[in-house]
Amino acid sequence: MSNKNEMPVVDIDDIPVNPSNNPWLSEVIASRRNLLKGGLGLALGGFLGGHLSGCAATNKNASPSVGLKNVSPKIGFTSVPLQHAQDFDRVLVADGYTARAFFSWGDEVVTGAVPWKADASNSWQEQQLQAGQNHDGMAYFPFTDAPNDHGLLVINHEYTNPTLHPNGPTETRDAQGVIRRPEHEVLKEQAAHGVSVIEIKRDQKNLWQRVKNSSFNRRLTANTPMGITGPAAGSEHLKTAQDPTGTRVLGTLNNCSMGKTPWGTYLICEENWNNYFVNRNTADWQQRVSHKRYGISNGLNSSKYYWETVDPRFDATPTDKQYFKGFVNEPNRFGWVVEFDPFNPDSLPQKRTALGRYARECATVVIGDEGEVAIYSGDDTRGEYIYKFVAQQRFDKNNPKATPDLLDEGTLYVAVFHADGRGEWLPLIWGERGLTARNGFMSQADVVINARAAADILGATPMDRPEWVAVDPHTRELYVTLTNNIERGIKVDQPVDAANVRKENHHGQILRWAEKKSNPAATEFTWEIFLLAGNSAQSSAPENQQGNIRGDLFSCPDGLWFDADGRLWIETDFDDAEDVYQPMGCNQLLCADPLSRNVKRFLVGPRGCEITGLTGTPDGKSLWLNIQHPGISYPASDGKTRPRSTTVLVTKDDGGVIGT
Repeated sequence: MSNKNEMPVVDIDDIPVNPSNNPWLSEVIASRRNLLKGGLGLALGGFLGGHLSGCAATNKNASPSVGLKNVSPKIGFTSVPLQHAQDFDRVLVADGYTARAFFSWGDEVVTGAVPWKADASNSWQEQQLQAGQNHDGMAYFPFTDAPNDHGLLVINHEYTNPTLHPNGPTETRDAQGVIRRPEHEVLKEQAAHGVSVIEIKRDQKNLWQRVKNSSFNRRLTANTPMGITGPAAGSEHLKTAQDPTGTRVLGTLNNCSMGKTPWGTYLICEENWNNYFVNRNTADWQQRVSHKRYGISNGLNSSKYYWETVDPRFDATPTDKQYFKGFVNEPNRFGWVVEFDPFNPDSLPQKRTALGRYARECATVVIGDEGEVAIYSGDDTRGEYIYKFVAQQRFDKNNPKATPDLLDEGTLYVAVFHADGRGEWLPLIWGERGLTARNGFMSQADVVINARAAADILGATPMDRPEWVAVDPHTRELYVTLTNNIERGIKVDQPVDAANVRKENHHGQILRWAEKKSNPAATEFTWEIFLLAGNSAQSSAPENQQGNIRGDLFSCPDGLWFDADGRLWIETDFDDAEDVYQPMGCNQLLCADPLSRNVKRFLVGPRGCEITGLTGTPDGKSLWLNIQHPGISYPASDGKTRPRSTTVLVTKDDGGVIGT
């Protein structure tokens, strides 16, 4: 997800760092050349005819215990119109629904927290006990005795905006021209990252309220102690001056989407963590794959936030031959899935290294008929890959807590999308398929630390910024958003292909696939393009900006979520100030029918925001979503008050299920 508070010409989060020209590309290009000559519409013809094996009720490969859905879910609301007004500062939801601000940046979380100050003068010590900035992925964890009326809401805080400080971040240059930051500002920014856990409950008037002073309320920040487990734990490449064991780390960074496990834990994902580090030794940076391949700043550059001028952890420049005495390995300690139990406020979060290291967007958990566990993730950078981790042990639904370290052993896979609609999951296993000492991989720790480089060698398919993955609860079909890639077909190493069909792709697409026999542990799948976002085919927009949406138009799909009835909810993230996105209005939440592919717009957010993070109660009658980095005074809606990222609660006025 893009950090848009600075509105750069090229978003640093999206700068491609994939140097590979994978061998499969020539095969794909050759097989698609004739179709592409005939124009975009012809190129898509074979992929929009519903050939996906998991879609048909007669699919012979389907697991008999998975009831393949052949009836559309009810989508009964009236579409909300686009909102183009430059001063649009509210949330507009479909008729018959109410949306209200529920939990905003600066709200008290932990006992002893002080109220948020509208002039942003709260100290870093106060921010540690308050909600962080830029709410993103989240999940609802119900209490078993009242699952639809009482639970914990767990919310990621991705990064910080200049609004965190009274007058924006302070930057001064020293005699050497290096930008310096005040310590109190850096500490406040670190405190505004991470996760909030809040207890919520319906009151006597049947209204949701936050439970103040709850023992479950908790903040995780960029300085919260965490453990490191799995194949990289204790590796020489994870040891630092602060942690010579390579098994303990402070904090989590840039927490975008997430995952929720059936054994009751929350999976935090670390996305654009590379923006926080710098290695000023260019020669060292050039040969250090764990830095260069992940886009860490180098040479005379600084990191995006300049934290290294205050906190030495973020200066990854090697100090001497015994490099672990410095912090050259600190970047290797980020980019992981962090697992913790929201119901145990004293638990130590654990970074699960078996799942691989990259700019992880989500960690979507799918359980098979025999307890197979798979976790799907996108690497949200232009030209990067889609991954799957399959646990070695199986999940026992009758004893969910039986394997607390289930995510420490298993196989990491990366996806290849063939031009004929077939797909493969290739295993990233040390000693196999070129992942050997000859290519710089000395152990499985090296493979997971440098998962991108390992995937390069295997010939994975570079994608148009893979983001959220969602699973249909009725069919186990999987969907992934490819948000955009304006360099597709422009850069030599990113030509158009079957899964990424548009040159200079501004608007993105959604792919759908079905694992063989609906088994999440399978290594083969079939796939198709579910839809292309963008302008109407009848518009005057250039062909590469036209989509094939059946219904309400949108751009840059990002968040994805299925409700229990099988409605697919789509959230968008585009810069509504850019000319190319003007026809789309403000960012929005839409609802799609997986069978008919019809799309209806349910909600529109305020100017400048991203719509993200979606979760709800088991009965589908309460829905929470996040308004991230609003560009105007939301939720105050007065045009003056400092804007705040906010979790919004949506309910149906008649008390019914959302979407019906």
